[in-house]
Amino acid sequence: MKTLSPAALDPARYGRVALILGGHSAERSISLKSGAAVLAALQRLGIEVTPIDPAERPGSRLFEALSPARFDRAFLILHGRGGEDGQIQGALETLGLAYTGSGVLGSAIAMDKYRSKQLWSGVGLPTAECAPILDEADLAPAAELGFPLMIKPAHEGSSLGMARVDNRDELLRAWREAATLDAVVIAERWLTGAEYTCAILGDQALPLIQLETPHVFYDFDAKYQADSTSYRCPCGLPDAREAEYRRLCLRAFHAVGASGWGRVDFMLDANGLPQLLEVNTIPGMTDHSLVPMAARAAGIEFDALCARILETSLREVSGHG
Repeated sequence: MKTLSPAALDPARYGRVALILGGHSAERSISLKSGAAVLAALQRLGIEVTPIDPAERPGSRLFEALSPARFDRAFLILHGRGGEDGQIQGALETLGLAYTGSGVLGSAIAMDKYRSKQLWSGVGLPTAECAPILDEADLAPAAELGFPLMIKPAHEGSSLGMARVDNRDELLRAWREAATLDAVVIAERWLTGAEYTCAILGDQALPLIQLETPHVFYDFDAKYQADSTSYRCPCGLPDAREAEYRRLCLRAFHAVGASGWGRVDFMLDANGLPQLLEVNTIPGMTDHSLVPMAARAAGIEFDALCARILETSLREVSGHG
């Protein structure tokens, strides 16, 4: 993969950069950590960058802060709703300010796990069978998928609100808890095979990472706090199989309209076949995060990775997917 050398980078090419971080979502704390790491990297590269937290600039103050008279482009590192769902992307489109990553449509679809799965099924890509739960009446058809089930809010990230359920009583409790975070909850067939993630950078699928945790599943604690989670990169798959899965993830990424950079998660089922889980259009960039890990395996260090992500803002605003 051709990579960008920080030493050869011309900071003036990017002009004044607004680093948009924090926000109001349930993933605010992770966004602040990601943002701090990206801010330090851009500063090391000599890029003129200013952090902007939408939570500290409500309403019109945010638009004023992000005026094209002040900035030439935005580096988006907001996680979760308000950041990955097309809202901030739409605001920046209105302002005419270039930004990193996916556009309005790709962000909105990828943020919706249920819509993503419907789209993948429609174009013939593999994803585990699921059922939406909008109210208590939907619990019965969800249970018909068969236990165990994975319960997850349709529009949350970082495994927030997710739970394994083994019977109808647990299903009711897990749905009620997840429904405090999201009006749409998904019940998904439980997958028993290995879990993998594929980082996407431009039109390249980076080396796969296999995730291993002693937890019931890769939950919030396993992602950000536990020392017991292990990450295998190289992932241990035969080269031909890994290449096949990387192509699948790139297709899944493009199918939802995502672009620029992101991450695709999938698991193997009991038959050893891949089942797509979700797309993250603004993944974490913390010391526990997976995109930097995959980039290192491809020979791209963190500062160069941030520069490559910033490169995605050099497209015309109207060119975002």
